[in-house]
Amino acid sequence: MEAMRVSRVEAAQNRERIIEVAARLFRERGFDGIGVADLMKAAGLTHGGFYGHFASKEDLMAQACARAQEGSLATLHQVAERGGENGLSAVASAYLSPAHRDQPGEGCVLAALGAEAARHGSPVRSAFTQGVRSVLDMLTRLVPGKSQRVKRERALAAYASMIGALVLARAVDDPELSEEVLQSVLASIAHTGGEKAAVQSTR
Repeated sequence: MEAMRVSRVEAAQNRERIIEVAARLFRERGFDGIGVADLMKAAGLTHGGFYGHFASKEDLMAQACARAQEGSLATLHQVAERGGENGLSAVASAYLSPAHRDQPGEGCVLAALGAEAARHGSPVRSAFTQGVRSVLDMLTRLVPGKSQRVKRERALAAYASMIGALVLARAVDDPELSEEVLQSVLASIAHTGGEKAAVQSTR
Protein backbone atom coordinates (compact mmCIF):
# COMPACT_ATOMS: atom_id res chain seq x y z
CA MET A 1 0.00 0.00 0.00
CA GLU A 2 2.82 2.40 0.88
CA ALA A 3 4.59 1.65 -2.40
CA MET A 4 1.39 2.32 -4.33
CA ARG A 5 0.88 5.62 -2.49
CA VAL A 6 4.44 6.74 -3.27
CA SER A 7 3.97 5.70 -6.89
CA ARG A 8 0.87 7.85 -7.17
CA VAL A 9 2.65 10.80 -5.60
CA GLU A 10 5.54 10.39 -8.00
CA ALA A 11 3.14 10.12 -10.93
CA ALA A 12 1.45 13.37 -9.90
CA GLN A 13 4.83 15.07 -9.52
CA ASN A 14 5.90 13.84 -12.95
CA ARG A 15 2.71 15.16 -14.50
CA GLU A 16 3.23 18.56 -12.91
CA ARG A 17 6.81 18.64 -14.16
CA ILE A 18 5.70 17.86 -17.72
CA ILE A 19 3.11 20.65 -17.65
CA GLU A 20 5.60 23.19 -16.28
CA VAL A 21 8.26 22.27 -18.83
CA ALA A 22 5.73 22.31 -21.68
CA ALA A 23 4.38 25.70 -20.61
CA ARG A 24 7.87 27.16 -20.92
CA LEU A 25 9.01 25.37 -24.07
CA PHE A 26 5.79 25.93 -26.01
CA ARG A 27 6.13 29.67 -25.34
CA GLU A 28 9.78 29.60 -26.38
CA ARG A 29 9.47 27.43 -29.50
CA GLY A 30 5.82 27.33 -30.48
CA PHE A 31 3.42 24.39 -30.44
CA ASP A 32 5.01 22.82 -33.51
CA GLY A 33 8.55 23.73 -32.49
CA ILE A 34 8.91 20.83 -30.09
CA GLY A 35 7.54 17.30 -30.09
CA VAL A 36 6.39 14.99 -27.34
CA ALA A 37 9.68 13.07 -27.22
CA ASP A 38 11.74 16.22 -26.66
CA LEU A 39 9.26 17.56 -24.11
CA MET A 40 9.50 14.37 -22.10
CA LYS A 41 13.28 14.41 -22.35
CA ALA A 42 13.37 18.00 -21.12
CA ALA A 43 11.23 16.92 -18.16
CA GLY A 44 13.67 14.12 -17.42
CA LEU A 45 11.19 11.37 -18.32
CA THR A 46 10.84 8.71 -21.00
CA HIS A 47 8.71 9.18 -24.09
CA GLY A 48 6.69 6.06 -23.37
CA GLY A 49 5.16 7.51 -20.22
CA PHE A 50 3.50 10.45 -21.94
CA TYR A 51 0.13 8.83 -22.64
CA GLY A 52 -0.18 7.71 -19.06
CA HIS A 53 -0.58 11.40 -18.21
CA PHE A 54 -2.23 13.01 -21.27
CA ALA A 55 -4.66 11.93 -23.95
CA SER A 56 -2.72 13.71 -26.69
CA LYS A 57 -0.26 16.51 -27.35
CA GLU A 58 -3.27 18.79 -27.81
CA ASP A 59 -4.40 17.86 -24.30
CA LEU A 60 -0.99 18.83 -22.92
CA MET A 61 -1.01 22.04 -24.95
CA ALA A 62 -4.32 23.09 -23.39
CA GLN A 63 -3.17 22.28 -19.86
CA ALA A 64 0.22 23.94 -20.34
CA CYS A 65 -1.44 27.11 -21.64
CA ALA A 66 -3.85 27.16 -18.72
CA ARG A 67 -0.91 26.80 -16.33
CA ALA A 68 0.97 29.62 -18.05
CA GLN A 69 -2.09 31.84 -17.85
CA GLU A 70 -2.46 31.14 -14.13
CA GLY A 71 1.14 32.10 -13.50
CA SER A 72 0.90 35.29 -15.51
CA LEU A 73 -2.31 36.33 -13.78
CA ALA A 74 -0.79 35.78 -10.34
CA THR A 75 2.23 37.88 -11.32
CA LEU A 76 0.07 40.69 -12.68
CA HIS A 77 -2.00 40.73 -9.49
CA GLN A 78 1.18 41.15 -7.44
CA VAL A 79 2.43 43.94 -9.71
CA ALA A 80 -0.93 45.73 -9.54
CA GLU A 81 -1.01 45.53 -5.74
CA ARG A 82 2.49 46.98 -5.48
CA GLY A 83 1.46 49.76 -7.87
CA GLY A 84 -1.33 50.95 -5.56
CA GLU A 85 -3.27 53.80 -7.20
CA ASN A 86 -1.09 53.46 -10.29
CA GLY A 87 -1.85 49.76 -10.67
CA LEU A 88 -2.59 49.92 -14.39
CA SER A 89 0.65 51.74 -15.15
CA ALA A 90 2.58 49.27 -12.99
CA VAL A 91 1.10 46.33 -14.87
CA ALA A 92 1.80 47.94 -18.24
CA SER A 93 5.37 48.79 -17.24
CA ALA A 94 6.05 45.20 -16.24
CA TYR A 95 4.35 43.75 -19.30
CA LEU A 96 5.98 46.15 -21.78
CA SER A 97 9.48 45.74 -20.40
CA PRO A 98 12.57 44.55 -22.27
CA ALA A 99 12.85 41.68 -19.77
CA HIS A 100 9.39 40.40 -20.69
CA ARG A 101 10.10 40.90 -24.39
CA ASP A 102 13.35 38.95 -24.18
CA GLN A 103 12.04 36.02 -22.12
CA PRO A 104 9.01 34.60 -23.96
CA GLY A 105 9.29 31.27 -22.15
CA GLU A 106 8.48 32.97 -18.85
CA GLY A 107 5.96 35.51 -20.12
CA CYS A 108 2.49 36.02 -21.54
CA VAL A 109 1.20 32.99 -23.39
CA LEU A 110 -1.17 35.19 -25.43
CA ALA A 111 1.70 37.13 -26.98
CA ALA A 112 3.77 33.99 -27.49
CA LEU A 113 1.13 31.61 -28.84
CA GLY A 114 -2.06 33.54 -29.55
CA ALA A 115 -1.78 33.37 -33.34
CA GLU A 116 -1.04 29.65 -33.21
CA ALA A 117 -3.91 28.96 -30.79
CA ALA A 118 -6.38 30.33 -33.33
CA ARG A 119 -5.55 27.38 -35.58
CA HIS A 120 -6.14 24.74 -32.92
CA GLY A 121 -9.18 23.07 -31.45
CA SER A 122 -11.52 23.88 -28.62
CA PRO A 123 -9.41 22.66 -25.65
CA VAL A 124 -6.54 25.01 -26.49
CA ARG A 125 -8.78 27.92 -27.42
CA SER A 126 -10.89 27.42 -24.29
CA ALA A 127 -7.76 27.71 -22.15
CA PHE A 128 -6.90 30.98 -23.90
CA THR A 129 -10.46 32.25 -23.57
CA GLN A 130 -10.51 31.69 -19.83
CA GLY A 131 -7.13 33.35 -19.48
CA VAL A 132 -8.22 36.41 -21.44
CA ARG A 133 -11.37 36.77 -19.34
CA SER A 134 -9.41 36.53 -16.09
CA VAL A 135 -6.86 39.18 -17.05
CA LEU A 136 -9.58 41.40 -18.51
CA ASP A 137 -11.54 41.24 -15.26
CA MET A 138 -8.43 42.24 -13.32
CA LEU A 139 -7.60 45.14 -15.64
CA THR A 140 -11.21 46.36 -15.58
CA ARG A 141 -10.83 46.95 -11.84
CA LEU A 142 -7.73 49.08 -12.45
CA VAL A 143 -8.91 51.52 -15.11
CA PRO A 144 -11.02 54.62 -14.42
CA GLY A 145 -14.49 55.04 -15.86
CA LYS A 146 -18.01 56.20 -15.06
CA SER A 147 -19.56 52.82 -15.78
CA GLN A 148 -18.58 49.17 -15.83
CA ARG A 149 -19.04 49.12 -19.61
CA VAL A 150 -16.62 52.01 -20.12
CA LYS A 151 -14.09 50.49 -17.75
CA ARG A 152 -14.26 47.13 -19.54
CA GLU A 153 -13.85 48.76 -22.95
CA ARG A 154 -10.77 50.65 -21.77
CA ALA A 155 -9.34 47.54 -20.13
CA LEU A 156 -9.83 45.49 -23.27
CA ALA A 157 -8.21 48.18 -25.41
CA ALA A 158 -5.24 48.38 -23.04
CA TYR A 159 -4.86 44.60 -22.91
CA ALA A 160 -5.01 44.21 -26.69
CA SER A 161 -2.52 47.06 -27.08
CA MET A 162 -0.07 45.43 -24.67
CA ILE A 163 -0.26 42.06 -26.41
CA GLY A 164 0.12 43.61 -29.85
CA ALA A 165 3.03 45.75 -28.74
CA LEU A 166 4.87 42.77 -27.30
CA VAL A 167 4.35 40.76 -30.48
CA LEU A 168 5.69 43.65 -32.60
CA ALA A 169 8.60 44.35 -30.28
CA ARG A 170 9.68 40.72 -30.53
CA ALA A 171 9.16 40.47 -34.27
CA VAL A 172 11.33 43.36 -35.46
CA ASP A 173 15.12 43.12 -35.70
CA ASP A 174 15.73 46.82 -34.99
CA PRO A 175 16.39 47.31 -31.24
CA GLU A 176 15.48 50.99 -31.33
CA LEU A 177 12.18 50.32 -33.08
CA SER A 178 11.43 47.52 -30.64
CA GLU A 179 11.99 49.85 -27.70
CA GLU A 180 9.92 52.57 -29.39
CA VAL A 181 6.98 50.20 -29.73
CA LEU A 182 7.10 49.32 -26.04
CA GLN A 183 7.48 52.92 -24.87
CA SER A 184 4.77 54.33 -27.15
CA VAL A 185 2.13 51.86 -26.02
CA LEU A 186 3.20 52.24 -22.40
CA ALA A 187 2.71 56.01 -22.64
CA SER A 188 -0.70 55.50 -24.26
CA ILE A 189 -1.84 53.18 -21.46
CA ALA A 190 -0.60 55.57 -18.78
CA HIS A 191 -2.79 58.23 -20.42
CA THR A 192 -5.73 55.81 -20.38
CA GLY A 193 -5.22 55.41 -16.66
CA GLY A 194 -5.51 59.14 -16.19
CA GLU A 195 -2.06 59.42 -14.66
CA LYS A 196 -0.27 62.77 -14.91
CA ALA A 197 3.16 61.57 -13.95
CA ALA A 198 5.60 60.92 -16.74
CA VAL A 199 6.02 57.27 -17.63
CA GLN A 200 9.39 56.03 -16.52
CA SER A 201 11.55 54.30 -19.05
CA THR A 202 11.55 50.50 -18.90
CA ARG A 203 15.12 50.37 -20.12
